[in-house]
Amino acid sequence: MSPAKCLRARMAETGLVHIMAAHSPLSAILAEEAGFDGLWASGFELSALYGLADMSLISMTQHLDMLRAIAGRTTLPIVADIDTGYGNAINVIHAVSEYERAGASAVVIEDKTFPKVTSLVAGGRQELLRIEEFQGKVEAAITTRRSRDFLVIARTEALIAGLGEANALRRAHAYVEAGADMILIHSKSKDPSEIESFSRGWTGSVPLVIVPNAYPDLDADRIKALRNIRMVIYGNYGVRAAATAIQETFRRIIADGGVQNVHKEILPVEEIFRLQKMDEVMAAETRFLR
Repeated sequence: MSPAKCLRARMAETGLVHIMAAHSPLSAILAEEAGFDGLWASGFELSALYGLADMSLISMTQHLDMLRAIAGRTTLPIVADIDTGYGNAINVIHAVSEYERAGASAVVIEDKTFPKVTSLVAGGRQELLRIEEFQGKVEAAITTRRSRDFLVIARTEALIAGLGEANALRRAHAYVEAGADMILIHSKSKDPSEIESFSRGWTGSVPLVIVPNAYPDLDADRIKALRNIRMVIYGNYGVRAAATAIQETFRRIIADGGVQNVHKEILPVEEIFRLQKMDEVMAAETRFLR
């Protein structure tokens, strides 16, 4: 069974899949070991890895290179964050073809203008496309995909842009008419009531996706109670956790004047060897190096 088919089957089986953001093969390995259902090839996390703002500064080539590297080290399905599709509907045709070939099981395309500004930043420029123009991008994605199991997820930023629930619902219904397999509804409200209200008002024929970065109190039990959300993406927790640990460790080394204290508290190098599958490499050396 393909990863894309597995993702659809997992949603049907459990009712809700948990997708963890990854910005590297190592973070993907750790997410798989933790038990997540899939991976979010995050544009935000990759931008952060490069030390850049999430404002369409990372190229499609850079993102695809990382996605291929991740796909080579995990069996989990990958949901690719392709932002606005790197341009208009013609760019979307090229992007969907490349991402499916690279190993993605789904893409998420958002209805912002290109170049975008990350959704949760205070005072960020949040400009949306005309509904008809974004419908064309969704149709282009659906027409381009080779496998019907490959998910095209349309993301509306209407709530992020302050346009209100009615506008968000109107956009979401239009995107389903264009062929979207799922709708990602995004919000920067710290109160999950905005998402819960949208969910209760949603009468479309496809399920919803959410990214509870701003409203972490919306846990799995509350999500399942809404009955039409099938995917939750943890969109920036990997890179935030990594940065937290690195900041603390580096600061302590400077404060302590050495590694004598942190050395005992971080993972032993043998655990990194395990994650790198060094035992397999050593076995191959023994067998093949002559």
